[in-house]
Formats: sequence, structure tokens, C-alpha cells
Amino acid sequence: MDKLRYPIGQFDLDASISEDQLNIFILSIGSLPTKLAQALANLSDEQLDTPYRPGGWTVRQVVHHLPDSHLNGYTRQKLALTEENPIIRPYDEVAWAELPEAKTADPGISLTLLHALHQRWVLMLHQLSPEQLNRTFVHPVSGQQTIRQHIGLYAWHGEHHLAHITELKKRMDW
Repeated sequence: MDKLRYPIGQFDLDASISEDQLNIFILSIGSLPTKLAQALANLSDEQLDTPYRPGGWTVRQVVHHLPDSHLNGYTRQKLALTEENPIIRPYDEVAWAELPEAKTADPGISLTLLHALHQRWVLMLHQLSPEQLNRTFVHPVSGQQTIRQHIGLYAWHGEHHLAHITELKKRMDW
């Protein structure tokens, strides 16, 4: 079950991140919307409404979750850049994924939002100085994080959910 839940493994927030790795993470964030669109191409409503694992979200919910989460991530980084070690507000991602629009809306809406968000986010990330990459915020549950760590986390997050969809497609022979 862990392989279905974490198809690419879990992210190690404490791992050191080299400049080369940071650039790979930023490229991953930048390419996620296109990869996601490719993974969703030609899926039927029935396929979109299939959970990626027993007890997991449907493909549709995963797609709508990504911009919800990444908007929060982008905002957290902006707060860290403009405030001194802010305490950020978490959100209930499970409750958000259960809202009616997350269960019924056309995934194209969230793909459009994700494309625009990631273009803007990557533009910002490419312009950060080493000092800015080391700025911090505090998450009430997971503790203090640097922007550098958070970039890695969100690169992982996108690839993690993309793998939920691509691995389901392989298992179902779609």
C-alpha cells in the first residue's frame, strides 16, 4: 500500500540541496503542468473519477488538489520573502478535496490555473538570490523551512501526484 501512496518515495526535508539539484527542482516545477496535461490526455470521465489507490482521491481530485496546494506553496514563499520568518497558516487539504467542485469540475480548469501559476512561480524562483533562498517560514506542524527546502518539497509534491496518475494508468492499462 505504501508504494501506491508514495510511488516515488517520501521527500526528505532535511537532505542538503545543491545548486544543481535546486535547478532540477525548479525545472520540475516548471514542467509539471505540461506533464500533467499529457497524463490526462484522452481520459474519460469514468477514468477521471477512479481513485489512484483504495481509499485515495480520484484522478480528478488529485488534479484539482495540485493548484490548491501549489497556490498555498507559492504564497508561503512570497510571505517568507516579504516578512521575517512568518508563521504560515495550514489548510485542510483533505476537506478541500471533498468540496463539490473538486469532485466534479473539468480538470482543464485546474490545468489552466496550474500553467499560469507555475509560469509565474518559476519566474520568481529563477530570480532569487542565495540569501533569499535561505529565508524561512514556520509551518505550525512541520516546523521551520527555508525557501530552498520548500522548492524541493513542491517539486517532489508535483512529481508525487503525477506518479499517482501515471502509475494508475499503467496498472489499469489505459
